[in-house]
Amino acid sequence: MGQKAPKNVILLIGDGMGVSQIYAGLTANRGHLNLERMKVIGFHKNQASDNYVTDSAAGATAFATGKQTYNGAIGLDSLKVPSVTLLEMAEQKGLSTGLVSTCDITDATPSSFIAHQLKRSMHEEIALDFMKTPVDVVIGGGRKYFEKRKDGMNLLDTLRKKGYQVQSTLDVDGITKGPLVALYAEENPIKVMEGRGDALLKSTKKSLEILHQNKKGFFVMIEGSQIDWGGHANDTDYIITEMVDFDKSIGYALDFAAKDKETLVVITADHETGGFALMGGNMKTGEVKGAFTTKGHTGQMIPVFAYGPGAEVFGGIYNNYDIFTKIKLALKLGQK
Repeated sequence: MGQKAPKNVILLIGDGMGVSQIYAGLTANRGHLNLERMKVIGFHKNQASDNYVTDSAAGATAFATGKQTYNGAIGLDSLKVPSVTLLEMAEQKGLSTGLVSTCDITDATPSSFIAHQLKRSMHEEIALDFMKTPVDVVIGGGRKYFEKRKDGMNLLDTLRKKGYQVQSTLDVDGITKGPLVALYAEENPIKVMEGRGDALLKSTKKSLEILHQNKKGFFVMIEGSQIDWGGHANDTDYIITEMVDFDKSIGYALDFAAKDKETLVVITADHETGGFALMGGNMKTGEVKGAFTTKGHTGQMIPVFAYGPGAEVFGGIYNNYDIFTKIKLALKLGQK
């Protein structure tokens, strides 16, 4: 790929996605995933500052800020001091930014890139933090934390006054420019198995269509959130369907980057969930037999995949917070 720096970064996070989740999805998809197109592969170590096993808040905060922190922290370091995020740095440099998720957008992973709160459970306070950073595209769930709040404020009205196009569905085909906030569920979007369809793929396409219009470049975080919930539920089919769904967005991001030639794609997870083991399967029929050791997270090393200009630095074994540094350097963030 040479040494050319990327203009854009697409960070895709499969929440709870360990190697077994990936291989289960690959097996269920008859032996192949778009992830196989990635040639640069590394692993990250992912402890929280207060626990060998990280949660999504501390894990995503490490990606977003470069700081190891305590479980539950949103955009704060281990001393509870706010730390500037990749998204905030990208905004300061004039890049377009986006957050896309298949869960409530004020949940731990997306909020760690834009909010600074003591606990991940502070959804209404996190929603208020969205008012402080002019993110260009936000797509996910969590509408109630913006418009049905204990303080009586309607943050969606505030966003409209700021010039945002605000949608309560994913009917966004007619929207071709940002800023856009599409919160298509009161709290969390439903599972793929319950009929969510290609909501994540559609969100990915729309976010890249809008963000790519900025000649300075963009940074976007796209989360396949519910792989994690399949692990918590010890439900193999739930894991598989969410993994294959997430892989569709990976495929679209890779096609975009291959055509664009100025985009770095980084794919990883915050942690593994469920202690998921593959006890049998069939590549031809897509059958997967899974077993679990826990309903919580585990401390496994997590794979990192990279494609595009700057991808080579993501090989090897390093700390989860080093992903922040690698993306920051790739986009030359924090530099005048």
